[in-house]
Amino acid sequence: MRADSQSPRYCPLTQPFECLSGYTYPLSVPPTVTPSSLRPVITIVGGGFAGSALAVQLYRQPGLSGADIHLIEPREKPGPGLAYTARRPEYLLNVRPGALSFYHEQPAHFLHWLQQQPEARQGLPDFASRATYGRYLAEEVAAVLAAPSPSGNRVHWHHSKALAASPLPTGLRAVELASGEVIASHYVVLALGNFPPPPPAGPDLAYLEHPGYHADPWAAGNLRRIGAHDSVLLIGSGLTAVDVLLALRQDGHEAPVTVVAGHGRWPAAHGKPGPAYPSFYAELAGETTVSGVLRTVRRHMREAAAQGLDWRPVLDSLRPHLGHIWAAWPLAEQRLFLRHWAGIWSAARHRSPPENAAALAALTRTGKVRLTLGRVSEIKPFGNHLEVRIKPGNRPGTWYPMQHVVCCAGPLLDYSRIQEPLVQQLREAGELTPDPLRLGMLTDEHGALLSRQGHASAQLFTLGASRRPAYFESTAVPELRQQAAALARELTQRMSKTA
Repeated sequence: MRADSQSPRYCPLTQPFECLSGYTYPLSVPPTVTPSSLRPVITIVGGGFAGSALAVQLYRQPGLSGADIHLIEPREKPGPGLAYTARRPEYLLNVRPGALSFYHEQPAHFLHWLQQQPEARQGLPDFASRATYGRYLAEEVAAVLAAPSPSGNRVHWHHSKALAASPLPTGLRAVELASGEVIASHYVVLALGNFPPPPPAGPDLAYLEHPGYHADPWAAGNLRRIGAHDSVLLIGSGLTAVDVLLALRQDGHEAPVTVVAGHGRWPAAHGKPGPAYPSFYAELAGETTVSGVLRTVRRHMREAAAQGLDWRPVLDSLRPHLGHIWAAWPLAEQRLFLRHWAGIWSAARHRSPPENAAALAALTRTGKVRLTLGRVSEIKPFGNHLEVRIKPGNRPGTWYPMQHVVCCAGPLLDYSRIQEPLVQQLREAGELTPDPLRLGMLTDEHGALLSRQGHASAQLFTLGASRRPAYFESTAVPELRQQAAALARELTQRMSKTA
């Protein structure tokens, strides 16, 4: 449902006094009502997994009787976000279906949905495609857009972009959209997801305009511009790089591909499903050093190996407690972990489906993929080619001529550098504070934004990738759906106290 001039939620200039909280109105007409007399109104900026999960959780809250929930998402449909919009069947999820439900309280929901889909006619896939999962998410969001909940809660999708969330004299927030609409809201939740990686090399950025440079590997048709015998270099060796390599193989690319990575590791492969390893978090509770945690984890890995058990369940047993382990470290220890261990942890923790790992091993074995340790320090356009300088450590480095360079680096996390208008507005107002490690933004335990002075906002909240400073990992489905459920309960309780 979109708010536009044909919608009963639109307040034309001739009816300014009928504009209640949650109604859209022209920028020239301010709301004239107080929060206590209005229906609950919550605006969620971002309709990827995290924002959509929160919208659905709020829709299901009986305590939010008659709430208007506005979901701001400029993509063609809310739900899939960037992560699950790719339509290529070779792009697989890196988690098994049993752990990917949209609902924290219904952990097998996606599994049961998948069993009824065409993809399961020949048997349930061990790892479904990301396109399939995107379809699942879109269907779940479409269901709540179709009609109000039994308690009268409605979700309204605005196919637009949020530009600002300014305070109003009434105590509400005016969420201004690129469409010209404004939504007066009791609460505003930033579910902005991941931002594209920054340019990998500088200071000369002329290469960004070169047709051979691919800043967004997910852009439709982007990789299909690469010829079968063109030289290609990938920046990064994570799950995105694996997907790109498989896509190139599917498109018939035959030339060797150079992959540059600082830590020189590919994601580990998933093992076969097996028994869980007993949790040993009690031994780590309150441990304030990285070395202390590593010693304990390594000891349990040795004990598991002595019992003929795989190392993966040892790490997986700590999954529910990773945020507590991270939070127990002082800032200096967190910084040390990021500098020396984050790359190793990422390769071990964020694993690849076995069939992807096998395909990658075959490409490496036949010389189709060459992993190079180092970093890209310069990229210069040179006619139809790009000259790429790769530096291993502090050495001068070597220049490589490439027809195509694909950026597969991780997302931009530093909120002091993000140039989105809404982020800029809140940052400049001192209401959004980047954390010292530049992983996201500072929040309280509920996800309320902390101001420059350290005060928790009563109206501005966030969830998802922006909460990395609190949890370190805040991008996987189990963590995001739990955050969505917790924040929905928190906002419902706050609304009930002000009603």
